[in-house]
Amino acid sequence: MRVEAALSGYVTIWTVIAVGWLAAHLRVLDHSARKVLSRFAFTIASPVLLFTLLARADLHHLFSATLVVSALAIVITAGGYLLVARLFLRPRTLSADVVGALCAAYTNAGNLGLPVAAYVLGDMTWMAPILLIQIVILQPTALALLDAQRGSVGEHRWTHYVSLPFRNPLTLGSLTGLAANLVGWQVPDLIWAPASMLGATAVPAMLVAFGISLRLDPLPGRGPHVRELAVVTVAKVLVHPAIAFGLATAVFALPLPQVLAVTVLAALPTAQNIFIIAGRYRVGYRLARDAIFISTIASIPVIIAASTWLR
Repeated sequence: MRVEAALSGYVTIWTVIAVGWLAAHLRVLDHSARKVLSRFAFTIASPVLLFTLLARADLHHLFSATLVVSALAIVITAGGYLLVARLFLRPRTLSADVVGALCAAYTNAGNLGLPVAAYVLGDMTWMAPILLIQIVILQPTALALLDAQRGSVGEHRWTHYVSLPFRNPLTLGSLTGLAANLVGWQVPDLIWAPASMLGATAVPAMLVAFGISLRLDPLPGRGPHVRELAVVTVAKVLVHPAIAFGLATAVFALPLPQVLAVTVLAALPTAQNIFIIAGRYRVGYRLARDAIFISTIASIPVIIAASTWLR
């Protein structure tokens, strides 16, 4: 059964997280190891992984209507979260809003989305639109805002802030891979082989660091961020796929396979790299960790229900 096969992606993720938890419990790894793993994933492994994903991605679905639906669903979900946060989750800062919006609308399209697309949808290329929206537009915009918040207003010229997206390692890796794909450059094996090896370490490094945090930091769902955690979890697991479904059916009247694709992919949990970004910029760290933890569990019945009903 395809749904059962898709669950293997969840099992794999939680097994690697458990390895990080056990290593921390046995005092093999500690907070300093988590920081090193997170820094390695952010500055080296993840940019290379994004390059390899986009350099040879099948862009067949890129310019389809599903791209527009996925983009609008992300914008509406993130905008709704920002409205609720500003009205009911005060006090707020721009950095906190950015991380919260990412938790609410940034989908785990890589290490979990690809197997779900393969086994539930039967075609991994359905991931192309949402990968490109997030990697090329959403992520660079969020990182530029976070980078801008690190400096004082007026400290730099406007050109400094305009160039921020192009000086972030994750954005550079994404844009380089996309450019290689668009111009049809076949990356030589001399470059591709080590790049693939480095990129393959990104997700395990993130997950092990996540497991360390689960063991050494307070348990998920506790602390002053609980109200915001409830908002981002509901937004990610329920609101986001509901908006995607509504747009696909009521506004764009997409065929059933495309409705299934945009709904299931929108129901995927918060991406692990939000935890790395939050740790890097030292804002919303606990929120990001807990949102990933809870949404990964809560998304399972939602994806099963959506795929069963729509199929």
